[in-house]
Amino acid sequence: MKVFLGGIAAAFLGIIGIFVFFGPFLQLLAGAVPLMLLLGGAMAAYLGYDEVKDQLPFGKKKEAEETPPPAPEETSKYREEAEKYKQEVEKLKAELDKTKTEATS
Repeated sequence: MKVFLGGIAAAFLGIIGIFVFFGPFLQLLAGAVPLMLLLGGAMAAYLGYDEVKDQLPFGKKKEAEETPPPAPEETSKYREEAEKYKQEVEKLKAELDKTKTEATS
């Protein structure tokens, strides 16, 4: 409730302040608009540059050439490793279930 009343009071004082200091308010606003346009334009240009850079065809070809696909021996090694980790997870799940049932008993 205090925050609500404080917000209403701040808004009321802000409206009064705009009317009392209307000239300086317009001067501040006139100075802030070009700054906002400059910063907004710079951000839009940066984001547009990233988008254009991602769409360039020669950038993607270089990345594809640099990373060759893994050899079949490596993929089988990775599969074995994944299976080992799956078995370890199952073992840890079983131990966790066992400790939960012991704790509830």
